[in-house]
Amino acid sequence: MSISTGEAAPPGGPWWWERRRSMALDVLLAVLAAVECGIGAESFAVERLDWSGWVAYGAFVVGAVAGGSLLVRRRRPVVPVAVALVFVPGMVGVVLLVVSLYTLAACRDWRARRRTVTWLSAVAFVETLTMLLGTFLGRPAPGEHATPQWLLGFLALVVAVGLTVPPVVLGLYLGARRRLVESLRDRAEGLEAELGLLAEKAQERARRARMEERTRIAREMHDVVAHRVSLMVVHASALERIVAKDPGRAAESARLLGDVGRQALDELRQILGVLRMSEGETGGAAPVARSRAVGGADTVADGGADGGAAGSGGPGLADLASLVDQSRSAGLPVRLTLNGARRAFTAQAEHTAYRVVQEALTNAHKHATGADTLVTVAYVPNGVRITVHNTRPGDALRADADRPPLPSGGNGLVGMRERVSALGGTFAAGPVDGGGFLVEAVLPSRLAIQPARLLREPVEPTS
Repeated sequence: MSISTGEAAPPGGPWWWERRRSMALDVLLAVLAAVECGIGAESFAVERLDWSGWVAYGAFVVGAVAGGSLLVRRRRPVVPVAVALVFVPGMVGVVLLVVSLYTLAACRDWRARRRTVTWLSAVAFVETLTMLLGTFLGRPAPGEHATPQWLLGFLALVVAVGLTVPPVVLGLYLGARRRLVESLRDRAEGLEAELGLLAEKAQERARRARMEERTRIAREMHDVVAHRVSLMVVHASALERIVAKDPGRAAESARLLGDVGRQALDELRQILGVLRMSEGETGGAAPVARSRAVGGADTVADGGADGGAAGSGGPGLADLASLVDQSRSAGLPVRLTLNGARRAFTAQAEHTAYRVVQEALTNAHKHATGADTLVTVAYVPNGVRITVHNTRPGDALRADADRPPLPSGGNGLVGMRERVSALGGTFAAGPVDGGGFLVEAVLPSRLAIQPARLLREPVEPTS
């Protein structure tokens, strides 16, 4: 038997009923209670009060209206109980009393409304017991065998308990069960909504991770391809100019061109190898390959998409001399200056510094061919400062001014800024007074590797 809480029900049934079958059940119970209360009221008026005629008919109508109060038991559960308490002294309205007590116990929240349920149930029990005791213990008719008083009192108690206690207990049980089911349903809906939000957040995190990974790989590919290919184009241009005039120098340029191409292929293979790496291999270090640099030194090119981001080795500050030699051999007058005491930084920080210098030299090759370029690495108290400054190229130095410029996508400065900002550093780039261009990046000192402290063992005093 479904009982509402007395609030406005959602659409589905007329008035306050949630479903049509609930309305049909209430109508049926109201009709039964109305017939029983009407007949009982008429009998009470005729037999006990010696009323007859229109008064008896009026009692029947009043009883029928009282029994019909069960129609509002879901909306106002206290009303049928109050009506039943009025008719109990006349031994009228058993159906009304039982159904109304059940409805009251099932509708009300026991913890919030227990006083109402307790008091109305107690009053109904006491009133029913009093009415039964008065009926059973009344003066017996002449000639009847006298029944023991204790037995009559016991019977009155049993009947009173049977009329009041089971409906209340059953209502409390079903009401608690219904509330438990509703709370479990609400909790399940809440968990489902929370799982939906978590799934959306997971998808968003996965999308961000893919975007970041694509950006990271694109940045690395840009650094590798742009720098190496720029050097190859410069060497190819030089080779074209001197092949007929100086065959020996042309052969040296061709050799340098091949070395730069092989280095580019090695780095691209390493990056593509990381992309093809299986899931079980991603936890290890990325494959590291060595390639012979143009200046004769060995450089280590890491296979990570961001060079040292995963803790693997990669080109760092120690490889800047080789990088400068490559640019110098390509015809760019570049110098490297180191200031301050050399300190070791994390692999990711050193790789970022290397890529900043690499991209700045690539831009100098593209936009300032033949300009004097100065690379400065200064170890300062707040970290390490890397500056690349090139002057304005003169017209006499641009021997290939009639050739089309190297293509530029405009992503180099953006990539450098992203790398440095990701490590908490600062980055600035732009033209300077008097012509030229300056690129400056500062990596914080917290990225420096702190030397391990020596542990002093306690020295036992000698006697």
